[in-house]
Amino acid sequence: MSEKTDTSTEQRKAEHTPTPIRVTHPENVEVKSVRLFREPAWTLRLTIENDRSYTRVKIVRAAPLTHPHKYISLLDVKDEEVCLIPALSDLDEGMQAIVTEELDRRYLTSIVQKVNSVRNEFGTSYWEVSTDRGEREFVVQNVSENAQWLGDHRLLLLDVDGNRFEIVDLNALDKKSAGYVELVL
Repeated sequence: MSEKTDTSTEQRKAEHTPTPIRVTHPENVEVKSVRLFREPAWTLRLTIENDRSYTRVKIVRAAPLTHPHKYISLLDVKDEEVCLIPALSDLDEGMQAIVTEELDRRYLTSIVQKVNSVRNEFGTSYWEVSTDRGEREFVVQNVSENAQWLGDHRLLLLDVDGNRFEIVDLNALDKKSAGYVELVL
């Protein structure tokens, strides 16, 4: 009797188990068939002509440091890539504006113009700087891990909150600012 009960219980479980929906994205999307727009105004949408639409899209850079205007990835709501735009210039002006706005929001980076002071305590540095967005104070833990050279004289700093601060050209800083940076690095 227990064998019959086990079999019928398993059958009922199988009948009520939902089948997951697999989403497949198109392969080899032509850039000219991509349409990005906001509808409603706070939601980014993607339509691939004669194929399908996505109601919520995220835009990310595949190579944010080395190629910020190339390899733009459009992701669905599950962060799966729908398509890759080889270059921002491949899009029309309206879509370029939308993509640039989304990328600027996602990759907000303040450009350091002057270092006013740096204090280093037990592997943590406390920075006071002037940036293109005004005066800022931030904290960087373990500079060896959170400072990244992007070139011979270009430096990216990530603070404890994940904010980005970039020194575009270390040689362009005044002597005092450069001295502070060398002190910490």
